[in-house]
Amino acid sequence: MSTPTLSSTTPADAAPARPDQPLLPMAILGTGEALPRRVVTTAEVAARCGLPADEAEQRSGVLTRHWISPDEDPLDLGVAAARSALADAGLTIADIDCVLNASGTPMQAIPDGGALLAAELGMAPTKSAYSVHGTCLSFLFALREAALLIAHGSARHVLIVSTEAGSRGLNFAQPESALLIGDAAAAVVVGPAQRPGQGLVRSSFITVTSGVEDARIRGFGTRIPIEEASERLTDFKFDMQGIRLLASAIRAFPKFLEDFEPGLSSGLGDTIAAGIPLTLHRARIQPGERLLLVGSGAGTHFGALLVQN
Repeated sequence: MSTPTLSSTTPADAAPARPDQPLLPMAILGTGEALPRRVVTTAEVAARCGLPADEAEQRSGVLTRHWISPDEDPLDLGVAAARSALADAGLTIADIDCVLNASGTPMQAIPDGGALLAAELGMAPTKSAYSVHGTCLSFLFALREAALLIAHGSARHVLIVSTEAGSRGLNFAQPESALLIGDAAAAVVVGPAQRPGQGLVRSSFITVTSGVEDARIRGFGTRIPIEEASERLTDFKFDMQGIRLLASAIRAFPKFLEDFEPGLSSGLGDTIAAGIPLTLHRARIQPGERLLLVGSGAGTHFGALLVQN
């Protein structure tokens, strides 16, 4: 999985929208985050993986991360992030026409995570809520969905929430993933453009299906009978083939980036779906900046959005 690339330019530096993708007018109106209480050091994770702490830190590049505690609920974290984003936008849940759950780790099979979030937030029954799931790219898919809803006139304000508790499914026999995963929730409020030229300039997604088994959790669906679950606990933990994922990224990602925006084929890292909105929240983007949001996800998906703020 790759970390979001968040780069910005001023309008003078930016290339115009391509004629085959008309600008989708929209604006990021507010952002928010919520983190679990517990902070976990890489030394602690390394001990569970049977690795020296210094080796683990060198391999992962991560020193600390937040993990959700047994008495914490990712739904509560998502609601807290959503309320923070609404406050940042100067709006309330009554102003929201659609809630999009964009989480790579589902909170439960059914009902849909969008409905769970909307119920906790007190959304009116005349509005809609649903999930847009693309593993680690869920937020990018949801941001494009929000832009389309707003451009079509189906919604004026859309609330996107990514809430992740991947630590509950870690396999410590696979340090390449166990050392990286952290838990977080982040939310973004999207609304109408506030000035000419503001919006989603361009988007692109591809799925390289040769990597469909390189990052997966086999359980929690209908392919494994519930009667077999207790004997197949490994199937309910994250399974990542890091070397194969890296090889796939090296083959596919540079060309994907170059086709999307010439001159941008550089830099990869690791994240969960909440990483991109979390980055947006902490970057505090300024009016006039142009943002490149890039990531990858299990499948293997590669995606990129170019947003004019």
